[in-house]
Amino acid sequence: MLPSEVQGVLDAIVDGLTARPAELAAAAAALLVVLWTVSWRTTRTVVTIAHEGGHALVAVLVGRGLTGIRLHSDTSGVTHSTGAGRGPGVVLMFLAGYVFPPLLGLGGAALVAGGHTSALLWLGVALLVATLVYIRNLFGAFAVLVTGGVLGAVATWAPPDWRAGFAAALCWFLLFGGLRAVRELQRSRRRRRTTTSDADQLAAITGMPGGMWAGVFGLIGLGATLAAAVIVFMP
Repeated sequence: MLPSEVQGVLDAIVDGLTARPAELAAAAAALLVVLWTVSWRTTRTVVTIAHEGGHALVAVLVGRGLTGIRLHSDTSGVTHSTGAGRGPGVVLMFLAGYVFPPLLGLGGAALVAGGHTSALLWLGVALLVATLVYIRNLFGAFAVLVTGGVLGAVATWAPPDWRAGFAAALCWFLLFGGLRAVRELQRSRRRRRTTTSDADQLAAITGMPGGMWAGVFGLIGLGATLAAAVIVFMP
């Protein structure tokens, strides 16, 4: 038996789902793209851009020297910065990667729900332009330019309804994609395919288990997704 407050929230979300078919369709489309392996392999680089952008932004905010970002065709990426190898700033920088895509999705969902679709898309373009300055390889530059071009084209030429639907789907894609990326990280760590992930780096710095950090990434992503559902679907 769920507590009455939780049951009330769930009932409100269900009512919102039936009352907002366009928003539900956008979320469903994003979920399909993330779950279907073929489309996920094609679009996952967008999540990687957000992931590395999170590292880069926090590195700058905590006073580290940002020297470059590289995005690879296998959808991996790396952000290079200079500064101390330990301390709260480094912890925040490594923590930012996996949590940044879902947090961007949550913030974007709030903007879309408030009717600020164009502002969201142009903000995305601005962030991509700032990212492009620090890209240090050809594929990375291509990926950022294509992503920014799509956002700019939709913001400029798409009819309002299509623009709103695209923006909503993008937000859900970042939320669901962020969760899938964490799931892939957890699977890789169990199979010992990686020992240099953000979770492993945080484990080396803090002494806390890497699995715990991967769990933190997942909990933050899940919390952001649930919060977005409340914002979008609750009446």
